[in-house]
Amino acid sequence: MVTATEQTQLTQIRHYLHQHPELSDQEFATTQYLTDKLRDLGYRIITSTDLKTGVIAEIGVGKPVIGLRSDIDALPIQEVTNLSYASENDGVMHACGHDFHMTALLGAAERLAAEPTLNGTVRIVFQPAEETHVGAQEVTAAGGVTGLDAIIGFHNKPDLPVGTIGLLAGGLMAAVDQFTVTFHGVGTHAAMPQLGADPLVALAATVGAVQSIVSRNQDPQHAVVVSVTHIEGGNTWNVLPESAWFEGTVRTFDQKARQLAKKRFIEIVNGQAAAYGVKANIDWLVGPDVVDNDSRLTKIVVDESAKHFNVVAPTPSSAGEDFAYFSQRIPSVFAFIGSHGNSDWHHHDLILDDAGLVPAVEWYYFNAKRLLAELTE
Repeated sequence: MVTATEQTQLTQIRHYLHQHPELSDQEFATTQYLTDKLRDLGYRIITSTDLKTGVIAEIGVGKPVIGLRSDIDALPIQEVTNLSYASENDGVMHACGHDFHMTALLGAAERLAAEPTLNGTVRIVFQPAEETHVGAQEVTAAGGVTGLDAIIGFHNKPDLPVGTIGLLAGGLMAAVDQFTVTFHGVGTHAAMPQLGADPLVALAATVGAVQSIVSRNQDPQHAVVVSVTHIEGGNTWNVLPESAWFEGTVRTFDQKARQLAKKRFIEIVNGQAAAYGVKANIDWLVGPDVVDNDSRLTKIVVDESAKHFNVVAPTPSSAGEDFAYFSQRIPSVFAFIGSHGNSDWHHHDLILDDAGLVPAVEWYYFNAKRLLAELTE
């Protein structure tokens, strides 16, 4: 039963966390805050020298062991919301709603701690560094998910109404790859291009050419995104530079498309470099895989969630999530939970609706109890 007191407490917690955001792997004050809260609730804190930020804690005993995960880091974005609880850390903002996620998991942790008995163990995972796609690996290396029978998590969804839960089996969020390409040429006076090798012309041609990966190489039934997001080259108006570079990302939903996108990208870049008489260096960073919801577990979570919320089948998102590192190893379910925002993730003016906190708490709570019952050996 939701009370006005619970809503007020959750709102206060989120506003505090929103005011004090910290960047990936620098979430020291956030870690201390969460640790203190969990200790007060009676959780056993599992410490590890391999995990410098983030918190892992347990309550209950025996099998099954069910993980509940939230990310905790913020983004290097200057907030422009003018909220009374706007970020106090200049140039850092919870612009993806991780403050919303942490608050919901704390609320669920409190409800679970109040249960007279639990049919197994609940492990709370407050994971650092989701935005840099290394936090889930850090948690895994520290043993934070060892022995789990299942793990669940969610991301707030600003375009879904409060009380709506988006769930589907299979790929919910895309695999993420990141690239940086540097063209090395020969600089010269802009009036005498024949004396140099222009990296800017090669760069400009390549930015357009890589779009053919989606339009001419990939199956149109399979979602693929290739985005160039940052270009730099040159210092003044009358000099052709020695080098120029660009970076961006590729998003895919299956391994075949992922492999093809990388292969064609490399071929196109090298082909353009040869055509314009410059050299190309390609740095390719492999990010998280597809967030892949386990079919059996998803049926259970959908059934339980439908008892309490409006459940919809969402459109898969081409955004990435390093929860994928868990979903590739442990039976898992990741959901979208309505937060009724004014804009989308990573926007400097993002404002989420605090009314969405209680449904998020309850989603964790009800499904943790259901999975403890369903997965009992």
